[in-house]
Amino acid sequence: MLRSSDSAERQIQKLQRINAALIRRMDIIDEARGSTHALSQAAAVLEREVVARNLDLERALADLGAINAELASARIAADEANRAKSRFLRAASHDLLQPLSAAKLLLSHLEDVTTDPGQADLVHRIAATFESAEDLIRALLQIARLDSQRVEMNVGPVSLGRLFQRLSIDVQAQAEARGLDLRFVPSSAAVLSDPVHLRSIAQNLISNALKYTVSGRVLVGVRRAPGGVWLQVHDTGPGIAEKDQERIFNEFERLSHSDQPGTGLGLTIVRRACQQLGHPLEVLSAPGRGSLFRVLLPLAGAAALTPDRVADAREAPGPDALFQDRTVLVVENDPAMRQAFSFLLGGWGMTVLATDGIAGVGKLLQGPRPRPEIVLTDYRLDQGETGVQVISQVHAALGRRVPALIVSAECAETIGAASSHLGAGVLEKPVAEADLRQMMRALLGPAP
Repeated sequence: MLRSSDSAERQIQKLQRINAALIRRMDIIDEARGSTHALSQAAAVLEREVVARNLDLERALADLGAINAELASARIAADEANRAKSRFLRAASHDLLQPLSAAKLLLSHLEDVTTDPGQADLVHRIAATFESAEDLIRALLQIARLDSQRVEMNVGPVSLGRLFQRLSIDVQAQAEARGLDLRFVPSSAAVLSDPVHLRSIAQNLISNALKYTVSGRVLVGVRRAPGGVWLQVHDTGPGIAEKDQERIFNEFERLSHSDQPGTGLGLTIVRRACQQLGHPLEVLSAPGRGSLFRVLLPLAGAAALTPDRVADAREAPGPDALFQDRTVLVVENDPAMRQAFSFLLGGWGMTVLATDGIAGVGKLLQGPRPRPEIVLTDYRLDQGETGVQVISQVHAALGRRVPALIVSAECAETIGAASSHLGAGVLEKPVAEADLRQMMRALLGPAP
């Protein structure tokens, strides 16, 4: 501060310092004002950006809502397409397989009664043609079922030893006809899979190996892997080039190594089933070195296995003694199928009671007619009636259980689940005489 006692020079120095301090303070104030202004401007810009982003977000939400609405519509359309596909499968099962099944049964009867060798050969050739048509239709329907998102997989413990025994019976004749050595390596492993689809996978792989192997052998076995086992089918066939190892799984794709008949859908079914079950599928092959197809299966505890419910009917006595003078109730709404069953079963020496529905069953069970010892019924009858209702009606009318067999063009697993409480057997149409005979022998048991 200035003092009166200071000299003029001293006062000038003090005034200069005061002036410099005031200038610095004014500079600081100006800087502070500038920062506040910049902050205000930044806040205003950010506010405009927030408003713009909110508008963008509102537009995005509106677009998302429209997309969700389109997705919902697409899902409804897809569900309707799946329902239409299911309706088509049911219609195809009955409209295609029903007459085919009737024709096969009639041909079986004709083959039994014909004595002319030329006619017998012609019947055999016609039957082989029907077998090819049946194989193709069954393969197409199986692929359609596997492609359906609603296909049910009944995963449980499966004994590979039992599976190999059944497969050996099914495919040994094919191997012998080809002059091939088919071997199954015994296994005590139990795996987790759907037993029906696993059998289909293995059978298609073995049939494919037998079809393309000209000489040598086909070996079926199991190899341990971390967390599971490989189900392996190894053949000594011509092998598959690497560029073809993906193509062979396409529909109707066949390599030109074999003149054996087939649908060209076996490996397609294998891949679809493995994908549905989550089983990795691999093929290892090279030209001139044969092929190895293998499927990785998770292990199951052996304690979870249960014994087979029905013994192998091939051990039963001969059909003549078993079916002679036995009474069978046939319930079939299709006249051609009903007549075919009547011809065939009558040819076995059985007494046939045939009708088309539940009302007819009630009439046949009244009066002095012989009581049925086995029931053979279609699953889907007229007016919403089912074979399950027919069997229940027979049990109630007779006051006891009667062996029963449901024959239908629909999925055997689904029908089996619906009829399991009745202890009924199930066969899918078209029905071969050998399969029908085998199942009825198993259900009837020893001759009285």
